[in-house]
Amino acid sequence: MNTKAKIAIAAAGSAAAVNIIRAAAYKPEKKDSVPFEEERVNVQRYTENLSDAIKIKTISNIDESKVDWSAFDELHRLFEERYPLVYKNLKVENVGKASLLFTWEGKNPSLDPIALLGHQDVVPVSEGTEKDWEHDPFGGEIADGFLWGRGALDMKNHLIGVLESVETLLEDGFVPERTVLLCFGHNEEIVASPDSGALRISKLLESRNIRLDSVLDEGGAILPVDVPHVFNKNLAGIGIAEKGYCDFEISVSAKGGHSSAPPTHTALGQLADVIKDIEKHQFPSKITPLVSDLFDRIGRNSSFLARNILCNTPLLMPVLKKVMSSIPASASFVRTTTAVTMAQGSPAANVLPQKASVTVNFRIMPGMTIADVEKHLRKVIKNKNAEIKLLGGNEPSNISPTDSRAFKAIEDICFRMNSNNVVAPYLVMGGTDARNYQNICNNIYRYSPFLMDSKLIFTTHGTNERIELSSFKDGIAFFKRYIKTLAGS
Repeated sequence: MNTKAKIAIAAAGSAAAVNIIRAAAYKPEKKDSVPFEEERVNVQRYTENLSDAIKIKTISNIDESKVDWSAFDELHRLFEERYPLVYKNLKVENVGKASLLFTWEGKNPSLDPIALLGHQDVVPVSEGTEKDWEHDPFGGEIADGFLWGRGALDMKNHLIGVLESVETLLEDGFVPERTVLLCFGHNEEIVASPDSGALRISKLLESRNIRLDSVLDEGGAILPVDVPHVFNKNLAGIGIAEKGYCDFEISVSAKGGHSSAPPTHTALGQLADVIKDIEKHQFPSKITPLVSDLFDRIGRNSSFLARNILCNTPLLMPVLKKVMSSIPASASFVRTTTAVTMAQGSPAANVLPQKASVTVNFRIMPGMTIADVEKHLRKVIKNKNAEIKLLGGNEPSNISPTDSRAFKAIEDICFRMNSNNVVAPYLVMGGTDARNYQNICNNIYRYSPFLMDSKLIFTTHGTNERIELSSFKDGIAFFKRYIKTLAGS
């Protein structure tokens, strides 16, 4: 063997040894694994109340004249009847059409309050899919280890869990040092609502010069992840930011007339080129610090074999970005997404369209704005006669810190409840009520503390929405411990 070969082998051996050392050190920060004492939880009461809450059809609608407001009144009566100590000890205010603000006064008024959010409304069952449900979508039925129905995951489970935890804390004699607010909006599911209940509550608090220490809203759940020989833990996703949302209408006008004498390209034909321009020019992908942090936490909690590769994650980022960009589900984490969703043309088959339009939905990455989306459209659409009109939307949220008292409390509680839980920050794809509280809070987190199979996530807003009964106890216990940790003495 010549000298060069020996040097190459020695260098490779040294590099491998260094990598093994690096992988051995690539571990999560050591945490206090002392488990909590058993938390008193009334699972039977929670189950009954969640079941009955699901039976109440609190369906929101962009057209408020179509909302059955009596359903919200019925849900409020259920709250008052089932949680008497909450209504006896907390100040309850009606805000807007049907939103509720509960105030649990703390012993120290100089401390900024914490807020736990929830929304009372649910989406309707899509017409024609009713028979696809295994159980009545508004029956609140218990079967096969699940509680079934619209709102079981989004988000009456969370809403009732918060009320249940406060009722139990009051039964325990707990008195908060810091004021606790429960903010329950009524129309979170209406993205473009002109009268957001959550925004009304936020503005009301702002008018009272109240600044919040932290906000906890719906978001990531606890998902078991088992990749053989790589990762076998529960991933608890904490949403620290939300993508923005906007809809643009793109229109092309042309001379109309009878379809018997058509031009080479009708307005719809011209619009097809516009659609191709939009879809061919996706927004650039970017591995943000948020995504890097997510992969770093996963990597540190992987098997030693996997850590030999993942400890080099910074070097792998270009490849990771390319792979994530090619998969729709993961592409949404690294770029602003584009979805052509609706189209309109002629009112009749034998009439040439005088105007054809398409609606395009964008989910905007933090760091970009709606104005950036419009600028992008005007750049990539070659037909400069196309009309571009913003229909509405919300800017991306701020990014909440991962070193705050609230985030650390969530992380600590999750780990101490189950040392197999790995807490990781992530970007929420949809919108929540939490975005309405940025004017009065910097520490906003989105987390639903219920363990669930990842397949159940796809039932949210879909058919056979349901939640595992086995997740109830720890979910309620989390809320109790969260309140005691952040609002206790």
